[in-house]
Amino acid sequence: MSGFSISRRGLLAGASAVGASAALSACGAKTGTETSSGAGAKADTSGSTVKVGLLNSLSGTMAISEVTVHNALLLAVKEINAAGGVLGKKLKPISQDGASDWPTFAEKAEALIKDDKVVATFGCWTSASRKAVKPVFERYKSLLFYPVQYEGLEQSPYIFYIGATTNQQIVPALDYLKKQGLTRLYLVGSDYVFPRTANKIIKAYAKAKGMTVVGEDYAPLGSTEFSTITNKVRTAGADAVFNTLNGDSNVAFFKEYKSAGLTAKSLPVLSVSIAEEEVKSIGTQYLEGQLTAWNYYETTPGAANTKFVKAYQAAYGKDKPTSDPMEAAYISLYLWKEMVEKAGSFDVAKVKAASDGILLDAPEGKVTVDGATQHVYKTARIGKVGSDGLIEEVWNSGKPIKPDPYLKGYSWAASLS
Repeated sequence: MSGFSISRRGLLAGASAVGASAALSACGAKTGTETSSGAGAKADTSGSTVKVGLLNSLSGTMAISEVTVHNALLLAVKEINAAGGVLGKKLKPISQDGASDWPTFAEKAEALIKDDKVVATFGCWTSASRKAVKPVFERYKSLLFYPVQYEGLEQSPYIFYIGATTNQQIVPALDYLKKQGLTRLYLVGSDYVFPRTANKIIKAYAKAKGMTVVGEDYAPLGSTEFSTITNKVRTAGADAVFNTLNGDSNVAFFKEYKSAGLTAKSLPVLSVSIAEEEVKSIGTQYLEGQLTAWNYYETTPGAANTKFVKAYQAAYGKDKPTSDPMEAAYISLYLWKEMVEKAGSFDVAKVKAASDGILLDAPEGKVTVDGATQHVYKTARIGKVGSDGLIEEVWNSGKPIKPDPYLKGYSWAASLS
């Protein structure tokens, strides 16, 4: 059984990676009783099982983060099957390794849709991987459930965005820093679409809100050389660092940060891509006292989270932490299940129409699908890394925030989209 209750209401990068995915060809349909997934592709629903695609980096620089997301997806599949499946059919997970390479993600996405005939796909982490697969899912009219927070300014009819958009993570994080009197920011990020777009939003916010960006630097994804950047940070006169590094670059950055004599007390870092799994990999001695912005922590109170943590650790080890992207991936399968059962069909158009108002009492708290944007309402949370490696919440938004991926409700963001 799942670790949360469910109710329903209402109805409803790389240019090379994108170019590679756009060049992929379609193929013929499978025979039998099938649900259309677009021109040249059919999702097979004819038997007692249906296939679901799991698309994650199981190797490469992003494996530090994505392997545990894959594990959380497998846990959800196991639970759903134990409870009877979806519309009476058991789920068969088909895993593909995106290998931290964006053209590979596009190729594997097409293989899942075209060759494996999956009814839906769950995965991707970086925005570069999402943008690489986006035209593939749109071409075949197949659904992707994306579990990670991202930079916003995007909406696709064939993607459900289960992680936070900008007004549910980055904007609340900036509000928090401002309230703490930390108004001089140094921006450090990986050199791809999410950090660059996020920092564009941060600079617009800062200009409107009386904050100052005193420096901005990027490192290639997977980079392990941060001595130059940390020296620049140390001498810039910043009050805080806003960190959008991804993958194992964070290991090298925080080790160099400590070597440079910088601490959470002297110059705090607020990170938006470091969760419990990354804390364990980087080392608590490098991160204690540092800040994070997410929508879920392993320490988030509530019966649903207690059950989720217990189930995950029973499956993968008592020392294994849970994290925001893992939880979002886990609930994405349950959200899809409820959409399908509300629609009474695996048909993509019917599933989309049934999505609006789907509500879960999830480990992170209540989440509701906004059918108009295909995002979800989420509670923003700021946490601090403790000596035990867990992240303790120090602030939350009080209630779930309506997703606003294009920041239409923020006058300072008018020029961004």
